[in-house]
Amino acid sequence: MNGTAQRRREFGDGLLSRAAAAVHILLVVELFLLLTTVPVLAALVLLDRDASNLPLVALCLLPVGPAVSAALHTLRHQRPDPTDLRPARAFRRAYRANLPGVLRVWGPTLLWLTVVAVNLAHLPAAAVPSWWAVPLALVGAGVVLAGANALVIVSLFTFRTRDVARLAVYFLVRTPGVTVGNALLLAAAVGVTAVFSEAALALLAVVFVLALLRIGEPMIGVIRKEFTA
Repeated sequence: MNGTAQRRREFGDGLLSRAAAAVHILLVVELFLLLTTVPVLAALVLLDRDASNLPLVALCLLPVGPAVSAALHTLRHQRPDPTDLRPARAFRRAYRANLPGVLRVWGPTLLWLTVVAVNLAHLPAAAVPSWWAVPLALVGAGVVLAGANALVIVSLFTFRTRDVARLAVYFLVRTPGVTVGNALLLAAAVGVTAVFSEAALALLAVVFVLALLRIGEPMIGVIRKEFTA
């Protein structure tokens, strides 16, 4: 009997063991999400709810992208095998490996959202018709949904940044189920924040990341089949 089989026999490979392993992975990933984002999110909570602070809000959200990317990669590739549980090492490795590519995607996403938010906040001062808020809001929603696609793509595949951006926009139409699912997930995140607080959203971060991964499975499958060797 080889070492792997022996370890499986020692720990068990039944449903209960795999469920416990899956819970362990989720808890470790949640812990690392908090460790990599809580310091800046704490600063976000302390900011006044004023339009002048929108650029600072974007700056506080900058570390969220790499953390979510590492979590996506870890949850995708870490299997609930009781004999080989190393989510902490997988998260750290994914964080370091994905950091440059994620920032090239996440940074412009936050920049676009900041521009849209600032324009929405200053519509009365700009003396433009109030209906301009509708196209601006639609642009903002499109940026968020394309950004979500881009975050999944850059976390799991190796493409040039411009190709990631093109694929992210392309799959808004190619996989409408993913787009609708992400929109509902975004609405749920906004709802949790509005009803409770940013802290509640942070504590449920791994659940939302797992949902983002599951919703994106059709897009991931198409990319693997049609855009990778």
